[in-house]
Amino acid sequence: MNQPVDGGAALVSIQDLRVSYPTRGFRSPPVTVLDGISLDIHAHETVGLVGESGSGKTTLGRALLGLAPVTGGRVLFEGRDISKPSRADRRRRAKDLQVVFQDPYSSLNPAMTIEDILTEPLLANREKGGRDIVRRLLEQVHLPKDAGQRLAREFSGGQRQRIAIARALALDPKLVVCDEPTSALDMSTQARVLALFKEIQESTGVAYLFITHDLAVVRAISHRVAVMLHGKIVELGSAEQVTGDPQHAYTQRLLGAAPIADPAAQRARRIERRRLLTEQEQQREVADVRS
Repeated sequence: MNQPVDGGAALVSIQDLRVSYPTRGFRSPPVTVLDGISLDIHAHETVGLVGESGSGKTTLGRALLGLAPVTGGRVLFEGRDISKPSRADRRRRAKDLQVVFQDPYSSLNPAMTIEDILTEPLLANREKGGRDIVRRLLEQVHLPKDAGQRLAREFSGGQRQRIAIARALALDPKLVVCDEPTSALDMSTQARVLALFKEIQESTGVAYLFITHDLAVVRAISHRVAVMLHGKIVELGSAEQVTGDPQHAYTQRLLGAAPIADPAAQRARRIERRRLLTEQEQQREVADVRS
């Protein structure tokens, strides 16, 4: 996956976005979680959002969905400002914006059959043909036809994530926010779920904001990759460039932290990483002396 399929006007345009949360202390300033984020997502495109825990990745996804308080900047969806939606606005926008969470089991009602789970968003939006749509969704995510009559606990982790993906697709959204959707899966299941995401995008044209801490995952699925650190985007480029020839020191450290199967290559990369860090420390020392 190299370039966005659709290079026209952005489906989503995030402009100088800021999110802050108040603190409990009377005189304590608010905590800034996102600090001036700007990012476009085009139709049919997957933008990978990568960074360590606490970098602000999930908060960005929540702000896009209208679930985090935007304190500055704005989010445009098809040219319309959705930065501070009302509850009614969120309900109307649910048809276009959906989410797949990290833990599929906790996001699926254990007392409901899969058919009921998949029908629920259709009923909420007064869509007709519920059972026919459920059958189509199950087929789309490669689950058996009788899956609709079973409960979530009867499925494996990978199958439950397929159900969560089917629920997100029920209303034919234009963008799906994927919040660490493969991190709880083993490697083989992870590969199958990533292949499913790509297959669905090719057949429907849906766009993804794919949030993860794993550079290998974003390399496999993304057209472009944004790297976040302390609430800011520190590097943005094509998946090949960011994961193959990263320019920012933080991205280089992320790449170096990911293990590879070849012990000799892993050892060589570790030595190179130490050399780069030593050079950067020397450059900082020289800069300090000059200042």
